[in-house]
Amino acid sequence: MPGEISKLIEEINKNSRAKEPEEHTIVYDSASETLEPVYFWILDKTNEFFGGDVEKFVDNFVSSPGSGHFSELMGKATKMQEESMKAMGMVNQLIKAIINLVYDLKNFETRLDEYTRASSKDAEQAKAGMYGLKQIWMDNVDIKRGNTSIKAMSMQFDYVTLIDAFMVSNSLADVKKIDINERVRRILEARVAEFLDWKSRSEKELRQRYEMERTYLKSEIASLKLYTRWAKPYLKAAAELEQLSTGRKPDIVKAFNTIRLELALLGKTPVDIEKSIVAKELPVEFRKIKDRFKRKYYACIVIDFYFRGIPQRIGQGYVYGGRTEISFKAYALNEDEIKMLGQKFDQTDVADALKLVEVATGESLGQLQGDIEKYLAEKPKEEEKPGSVNPFAALFKSGKKEEKPVEKKEGKKEEKKPEPITKIAPDTFQEALLRKVAEKVAKENCFNIFDIYKKAHGMPSHVPPEFKIGKKEWW
Repeated sequence: MPGEISKLIEEINKNSRAKEPEEHTIVYDSASETLEPVYFWILDKTNEFFGGDVEKFVDNFVSSPGSGHFSELMGKATKMQEESMKAMGMVNQLIKAIINLVYDLKNFETRLDEYTRASSKDAEQAKAGMYGLKQIWMDNVDIKRGNTSIKAMSMQFDYVTLIDAFMVSNSLADVKKIDINERVRRILEARVAEFLDWKSRSEKELRQRYEMERTYLKSEIASLKLYTRWAKPYLKAAAELEQLSTGRKPDIVKAFNTIRLELALLGKTPVDIEKSIVAKELPVEFRKIKDRFKRKYYACIVIDFYFRGIPQRIGQGYVYGGRTEISFKAYALNEDEIKMLGQKFDQTDVADALKLVEVATGESLGQLQGDIEKYLAEKPKEEEKPGSVNPFAALFKSGKKEEKPVEKKEGKKEEKKPEPITKIAPDTFQEALLRKVAEKVAKENCFNIFDIYKKAHGMPSHVPPEFKIGKKEWW
């Protein structure tokens, strides 16, 4: 909407000592002249005055449904939407795969903990680990024998001592020491030997599968990042090609071939305290305290473009001739006010469309973030021997050298993201003086850009007396 950025600035500035902004307006109506030269001339001139620090805050359009421009842009928007949904479909599949992999790795960890305990130097830990492995072996391996399994023979054929003897036997030597009859001893020797062989083989296999799953998780995370990066441009383009609702505004008629464009630029330049002291705009004492100010003050200009015209196809694109209304407003803003302005615009910007990707990837995996980071950072427990060759190394490393972990230096704090600004502290007495200087510079730059544009386009340079100071209109 025209003037949207100005409304936000005035809302942010309502508690400050800022004055009403000075405004200049130009209305340029020509069916033969196009908008692009007007826009880029003013953009370049604003860059000259504000040292290239110019941002675009608003870029909206709406075409009448009966125009060819509407049909072409809606076709492009549909294509972008289709491509973004394809990429998001792959993102969703990868998220499901990552979640399943994380839970598989957790199950592997639980199983491997039994092997780790069984190999512990602590006798009690080792005993508990062996008991756990023997229970797993009886429930998953030996049970497949049917009636000849240890549990079946103990319950059905009165081999009541078989389970107890098996649980306390950790080697064939232990079997010989146990006081049992020969029939039970023969069965026990075969089962203990089989269990020890299974323990050795299953541990090796489980650790290999664990490392393979962990490597596969890395691959899936990399693919997720790739597809997320691919989805973002399509989502952004689809959002940028969305048209505004016309509401009850009469500018757009369904059957007409018309278009409405809305643009807003914000240019800013910081107050030069030293230069202001030399110009006697600030007291000399400011030279001693200029480094103590917690926030900078900026001379700002907001330029609103409101264009209503007729799109005409030329070659592969369109040109727009019609009525252009340009509004120049001068403001003085401090650093916190500019940050809050950016925050408020981010809530309504095309960045809203990109939140779909953040929700899908960030919030969906947020609960598993700790587990994912642990598995990605974990080192293999068995390092490769020197001279061993991994045939898949080139595939996973893609010919790049392994990055060494960056060591954190003592005394250096990790950079944190700036917290959103919810409240702006009022100006101090010294800051109020800086704001006055910023207002003066902003008004001068605002009028100069406005006046230069008038002179460059043959408009009168004098100010008619019937126009009030603060708002001057030219046709």
